Amino acid sequence: MRTLNLHFPDEALPTLDTYLKQTKEARVFRRAQAVREVVKGQRLQTVSDTLHLTYSALRKWVHRFAAQGIHGLGDRPRPGRPPKVTCALEKQLNRLVEQDPLEHGSIYSQWSCRELAAVLARETGIQLGRESVRGVLKKTR
Repeated sequence: MRTLNLHFPDEALPTLDTYLKQTKEARVFRRAQAVREVVKGQRLQTVSDTLHLTYSALRKWVHRFAAQGIHGLGDRPRPGRPPKVTCALEKQLNRLVEQDPLEHGSIYSQWSCRELAAVLARETGIQLGRESVRGVLKKTR
């Protein structure tokens, strides 16, 4: 194995410690945890064996951290169609849930996912299925 020829700034370890306390994403937490061990002086092979990571993935994360800092540990954008439900649309849906359905022309006094999708389509022009609406509500409630 070749020696890792990377030099980390003095604030790298405190930065990783702070990040580990703040992050909520399990994948990113695990990456930061592994990189932290390497920054502390552990060998890549030792850390990858201990944390059950592939050597190449750990090496990639360490190099990204050295080049980009904390931002190098995050997920890269993935290919494919972008999600239909944006953050703004989620906020609008959550605001709509707090309102009375009768004010929006519904004949029912409680919202259904189908009714929410219909009102949202009228207001925004974006057609969502009732399962998409249900998924957003389940995530936020």
